[in-house]
Amino acid sequence: MFDPLLHSEPPTLSLVPVEPYHATVMDLPSDERPRERLQKHGAEALNLSELLAIILRTGTTRNNAIELASLLLTKYGGLPGLVCADFHELGNEYGLGAAKTAQLKAALEIGKRLSMLQAEKRYQIRSADDAARLVKMELMYLEHEEMHIILLDTKNQVVESIKRYKGTVNSSVLRIAEIFRPAIVRNCPHVIICHNHPSGDPTPSAEDIEVTRQLVAAGKLLDIELLDHLIIGNPRHFSLKDKMQWS
Repeated sequence: MFDPLLHSEPPTLSLVPVEPYHATVMDLPSDERPRERLQKHGAEALNLSELLAIILRTGTTRNNAIELASLLLTKYGGLPGLVCADFHELGNEYGLGAAKTAQLKAALEIGKRLSMLQAEKRYQIRSADDAARLVKMELMYLEHEEMHIILLDTKNQVVESIKRYKGTVNSSVLRIAEIFRPAIVRNCPHVIICHNHPSGDPTPSAEDIEVTRQLVAAGKLLDIELLDHLIIGNPRHFSLKDKMQWS
């Protein structure tokens, strides 16, 4: 007699893949966890990956927070790359999302603003390098051209640094009156003009030189001295005063 139980196919087992366990930051010894190390030794004792890990707070199933921070720094070329990275591009990285990206961008912006505040506080400009340090962090990573006007008092101390133009800096766009108006309003006898070259090469163009000639001439009429016109590249900068030697 045919017995279907004896001739049936053996049952198949469906195996569900199990994700391998990945150690989190909390699995590390307490003296190796970034937050505990910061509390014990201070923020200066932590490397960049550990500092970013504290901001990110959590990692993913693939990487803990320290590893995720290290991957981001490698992919984007360190902090400068993260500063310039598009919000949505960062948010699409595995393990980030909008909330963590916002935390990261906010922390980077606070650091950038702090460096600018420290530079502006009774900052005296004695050279082109001094002026470049004031604006370089804000200008050198931009993908578009911007012009900043540094207003100075009689001792060449910074009164204010003003963002004036976004786009291409050329004579067809430039209005001399708009450049010098802040100095007139604030009664500042000296100004320094700075703009960036998104290419990273600070070599002046013929247009840059012509614009500078116009600014020098206008400044003499207004009794406001143009101390320099700086072109900010990455990482170098160029002083048109050194090239043109106006008095």
